Amino acid sequence: MRTRRSLRRRLMQALTAYVALLSLVVLVHGYTLNERAEALVWESLLTAEFEHLLERRSEEPGYQWHDTDTLVLFGDARPLPPEVVALGPGLHDEVRIGDGEYVLMSREVGGDMLALAIDIADFERSEREIAATLLGSTLLVAVLLGLFAMLGAQRLVRPLTDLARQISRLVPGESATRVEVPASAGVELEVIAQAVNGYIDRNAEFVERERAFIDSASHELRTPISVIAGSAELALAMTAMPPEARAKLARIHRTTRDMERLLSLLLVLAKDPARLAQANDRILLGELLPEIVDDHLPMAAAKGLEIALAPLPYCELLAPMPVVQAAIANLLRNAIENSDSGVIHVRLRDDALVEIEDPGQGMSPEEISAIYARAARGGVRDGGGIGLDLITRLCRHLGWVLEIESQPGCGTRARLDFGSARVARNPPARGAR
Repeated sequence: MRTRRSLRRRLMQALTAYVALLSLVVLVHGYTLNERAEALVWESLLTAEFEHLLERRSEEPGYQWHDTDTLVLFGDARPLPPEVVALGPGLHDEVRIGDGEYVLMSREVGGDMLALAIDIADFERSEREIAATLLGSTLLVAVLLGLFAMLGAQRLVRPLTDLARQISRLVPGESATRVEVPASAGVELEVIAQAVNGYIDRNAEFVERERAFIDSASHELRTPISVIAGSAELALAMTAMPPEARAKLARIHRTTRDMERLLSLLLVLAKDPARLAQANDRILLGELLPEIVDDHLPMAAAKGLEIALAPLPYCELLAPMPVVQAAIANLLRNAIENSDSGVIHVRLRDDALVEIEDPGQGMSPEEISAIYARAARGGVRDGGGIGLDLITRLCRHLGWVLEIESQPGCGTRARLDFGSARVARNPPARGAR
């Protein structure tokens, strides 16, 4: 995963790059101007000396040039060195002749080549010292600018950092919390703070409406379901009833029980995950699984399916009963709905892993990935029912692990691991009361 950089670090990097680029531009520009000015000075000086030499020769035909400590004439009394002959006419800078370094100007005078040279060894030495001083001062200025930029960036970003820290400390459900900015903060930060506070208020109103809806739905839905379930139980207790009517009433009774579980599940899901994990019951999976299988036998028989329940080891959980019931029941119902014939195998391991394997149509890897993706987004299936999407969300909330293995045409195997809710305890001894 890519690590995000802080705004302060980005500003520092941008300002450092700007200072470095500015320093480089100043150095290059200064070097270019210095070289250009230097060339103009040498050209002007040597041109004036050449003109003076030619003028004296025209006035005094026997005039002889005398070298000075810095000016040397080649091609008259002193022969032209090979280095000078190879250069040709014109102005030439930093020419090595023997042990010296010269700036020279070559001209063709009366069919002969003359070269007037200035010894610049001392000048170049001084120039290098000045360049080193200039480079050092430039680096010092760059360091100072970098320090000022760092302090400025830190001061500029501090209000934004404080605002981000306040936002990170907001607690869901506490509508009284607010994000505040100092009076010295900019207009942009004030706009951000107002937007965050407005969102907190709207979220608090939404949570309150949702809580009121859940409380109302819990009462309004449970009452008719309880009435139907109670009436079905009373009717089933009557002895003088035809078998066909008793079967229908039994089906009504099972359906109301399923609706009660579904309602409990939906109401539990409406709570936050922390509260969901606190509503725990002690559950013996070895006793719960046969009940869930019995409830689904009529549905399986209607499709010509059999449900084979393997021998059940002792396994105790500490988890919300409605959620465990709904999770296993929905996995089993999904297996029945996606199978046409054969046997559905239900197994329980002593490490609290429930496995349901069906001979149905199977799913492609893309379909399985889509289930996990919808659950991660909090979505539901297109049909709007309760299914694998919801089971996956439940597992994520409660720390359970759901694994689905499937291939098109080869059936599906679902493994639901309740290991995090398993009670580590030895099974009761045989014959114990």
